[in-house]
Amino acid sequence: MTVSASVRWGIVGTANIARSLFLPSLREAGGDPAAVAARDEARAVQWAADNGIGRPITGYQEMIEDPTLDALYIPLPNALHGEWTIRALLAGKPVLCEKPLTGSVAQTERVLAVARDTGTPLWEAFAFPFHDQLARLRGTLADGAIGELREIQSDFHFRMSDPETNIRMSTELAGGALLDVGCYPVRLARDLFGAEHEAAWAQSEREAGGVDRVTWGVLNFPGARHLYLSSGFTRAYDTFTRLLGTGGQIHITNPFHPHAWDTFSVWRNGRDPATHQGSGPNRESFTPLIQHIQAVIRGEEEPRLLAVDTALGSARALQDLAAASQRPA
Repeated sequence: MTVSASVRWGIVGTANIARSLFLPSLREAGGDPAAVAARDEARAVQWAADNGIGRPITGYQEMIEDPTLDALYIPLPNALHGEWTIRALLAGKPVLCEKPLTGSVAQTERVLAVARDTGTPLWEAFAFPFHDQLARLRGTLADGAIGELREIQSDFHFRMSDPETNIRMSTELAGGALLDVGCYPVRLARDLFGAEHEAAWAQSEREAGGVDRVTWGVLNFPGARHLYLSSGFTRAYDTFTRLLGTGGQIHITNPFHPHAWDTFSVWRNGRDPATHQGSGPNRESFTPLIQHIQAVIRGEEEPRLLAVDTALGSARALQDLAAASQRPA
């Protein structure tokens, strides 16, 4: 594949997250939003015009087979991630797939097997592991600022304005609060504890169709360490997270998508808290992730945090939490 100086991206679908998060970050990262695909021609044409996309394409397969595109971003509903990611990987297209990678452990294993077999780079769209804030948090923990990290308490909530029509509330499309936003605390805990969970407990509030609108739970990690998570669609936006150690705490207003106003504060026993800016050198939270992918495609960096190395543990944790939430209290 010959890659131009500006990596040419194709967007597989017209989800809101592509407009609100991916496109601003892509432009900040210097990428080229070359094309967008939709199943409906009129929708593809309108979305491309509204969002400054170079070219509308009718049909996802047509985009996957387009030789002029260097990478694909897949923000389709969760239940469609597996099929279209596999097709893209088999076509040799590097993929950034929205989280969660799929809605089940079995399907995640199938996608990762194809990624390994083809050698095509695949990333799950968790941007925060690439963000400057997480690097600084890791450094603070490594310096022993709060002693040994024992517990993480992490929320991710937002109020859904249109639950009757939102695809996040579709059981058939693998919707629900746990998969949509509960996955963030799970990934954070796995990264910071550097381990996989040993046991899970959870409870949910569910709609008549079975999809969860709120889920809260616990993951136990080796060494008597714990994640306490809360996720849902029924209250105001909230990503507040606490890291609790043997000698203090770190309070983080937004570990997942930090903005200019976000902070993290280090509370050491017997000392005044020290507050730090959460956002890094980039305005948009996806920018460092996209910069890395583009550098890999241009041959300037070795790939890191690929889905083959990171995604399966989250899928197993989410599946165990979902199963636990459906047992009698």
